[in-house]
Formats: sequence, structure tokens, C-alpha cells
Amino acid sequence: MERTAPPDTPPLAVDTEAVFRSALSGRPGTPPAELTATSVFWVHHGTRLAGGDVTYLNQYVLVRVGGSFGACAFEAGEIGPELCRDASGSRLDELLREGPRPLRIAALDAYLSELRPHRQHPGAEAVTLPAGPPEVRAVARDTAIAGLLDIPRGAKVGLIGVVNPLIAAIRERGGEPLPCDFNLRTTQWGDAVTDDMHQVLDTADAVVATGMTLGNGSFDTVLTRCRERGVPLVVYAQSGAAVAREFLADGVTALSAEPFPFSQFSADPTPLYRYRAEVRS
Repeated sequence: MERTAPPDTPPLAVDTEAVFRSALSGRPGTPPAELTATSVFWVHHGTRLAGGDVTYLNQYVLVRVGGSFGACAFEAGEIGPELCRDASGSRLDELLREGPRPLRIAALDAYLSELRPHRQHPGAEAVTLPAGPPEVRAVARDTAIAGLLDIPRGAKVGLIGVVNPLIAAIRERGGEPLPCDFNLRTTQWGDAVTDDMHQVLDTADAVVATGMTLGNGSFDTVLTRCRERGVPLVVYAQSGAAVAREFLADGVTALSAEPFPFSQFSADPTPLYRYRAEVRS
């Protein structure tokens, strides 16, 4: 059974730890000590899109609470499979307090998603990704993400976490991508990819960041720098989508939230939910 949080008590999203504290206090709604993480599991998968030369390798830890899933990507070797056995069936507050950061983010994502499901949120615009092969669905997804950018032609767009179809979608909107990634050195078209996030954040006219920044701890840095410079920040999130939603109108300009099961795990139509700061409820 889904639980609805009181509409007049949104968490104070100063940074991610503030959202954890708010959740543990029960401020958003049902106290997490009263909820159970029925299932904790992980997914390891690889993807290489047709015509590309990059194999994307991703690992996600996922937490199910009631009718909702929370997710967070993690680096290879960061979490062992025994975590799924040990954490499944735990009280949710225990997972929010302890354990690897990706597990805590996944538990927080599940908690906030259960209180305010994306499909029922008044600020969410549902976008249906079409049925088809991965290449078709990836282009549709990244076009929807790029559609959240309100930029003039020639604007420099920092991309924290590189996905090649998103590079193409930004260029189609007239933006100049500034790609940054810890694991890639070039894009599909040979563009250099820096691993210096600060260089990108200091020069970009707008920033698009993946939800994985929540899992590796860099999200607060991205958020703070965009706040300081007054730069629009769009988050595209499979990891921690409901967590990023807490920062709308407080540093995050727009959000593409894609709850589990993600588009790459299905050939059928699936939803993602777009939010803009001005319609936050």
C-alpha cells in the first residue's frame, strides 16, 4: 500500500545528508522505522549500442519498499553480493543509517518514492518511451532529457556522466557539450572527455548531471557550484531519482526521473517522468 506524505511538509534539502536526516526523523511522512526493505538486490549489465564502440558497464543496487523501488549505481567491486542477503528484510531506517553510500541512496530513493510515487506526483510530466530496440529507446530517452534544457544556441553544456546519445541530443539543440566522466576518455565522435569535474562546473553555461553523482558523493559539489554560479542544473536519474527531486527549486532546475525497471531492461513502452522547478508541489 502506497503512503502519501503530508503536502505541507517538504524536506529541507540543503544537501543529501540533510535529506537523510529529514527522512530518519519521519518528517516527510511515515517513519522509516515502520517500513521494511522487502527485497535488496543488484543488477550488473553491459550495453553496446549499434554503431558505437563503447561498452557501458553498470552495476545497480536496488531496494524495494512496498510498491516502490529505489536504485543507485555503484562502481565495480564497491558492493559485494552478500549485501543483498544481509540487507533484505531489514527495517528501512537501518539501511538509511548504515552501509555503503549507494545502498543508503537506494533506500532513501525507495522511501521517498513510496511516499510520493512519480506516477502520482502533480509536478511530474509522464513521457512514454517507445517500444523497440535499445538504440531507439536510448535516443528517445535522451531527447526527452535534452528537452529540459532551455539554452541559447552555442551555450556550453557540462555533461557530468557521458552517454553518447545525450551528447548528440544536446548538439541537436544547439548546445556545445563539455563532457566529463571518470571512466571514458573520448565520446563516440572522438571528443575528449575530461575527468576534472571542477573544470566543467566553472565554465559551463548549464549542467546536466547523472544521478550516479548521488552514489559517488559528488552530487553536493555539483549542486553547490551551480547554486553559486546561478547555472541551470538538469539531473537525469535512474539512480536516486526521488532523492534528486527533493532539490527542485533549490539548485536543481529540472529532473528526468526514470524509476526501475529502467528503459534498457525492456523492449516495451516504459515511462520516465520530467519535472521542472517551477511546478514543484
